[in-house]
Amino acid sequence: MELDTTDRRILSVLQRRGRISNAELAEEVNLSASACHRRVQRLEQAGVIRGYVALLDGRAVNRRSTVFVEITLQRQADEVMDAFEREVALIPDVLECYLMAGTADYLLKVVAEDADDFARIHRRHLARLPGVAQMHSSFALRTVCRTTALPV
Repeated sequence: MELDTTDRRILSVLQRRGRISNAELAEEVNLSASACHRRVQRLEQAGVIRGYVALLDGRAVNRRSTVFVEITLQRQADEVMDAFEREVALIPDVLECYLMAGTADYLLKVVAEDADDFARIHRRHLARLPGVAQMHSSFALRTVCRTTALPV
């Protein structure tokens, strides 16, 4: 789908303020309310806008620690990778999992209450993942910057 300047302005506003009313959005991007609504619907139907979410404060829900876990598999056979990916997707504390190029095969972003909670997550879930040869965990000390907004 080809995005024009108006589509990009709509997407930029919606990424920052997903609960904005259509009337406010239309005014901010200089469109009529009906034209703005049609554009948003078109962006949704095309899959450019995948959904709307509430972003939670990790501290408020007792998930203060972010841990990045590098995982190296015993081998990179399709069946090993498929089994690993199926199982890691079931762990609620894993927010993101990426297949990587480089020294590790996968990079996970895990949230935990604290170091003790991460030890529980590691023992009950991560250590039981199929095909894992090596795991290296790094605790984030402070969040310097964070956004969910893609540059459009």
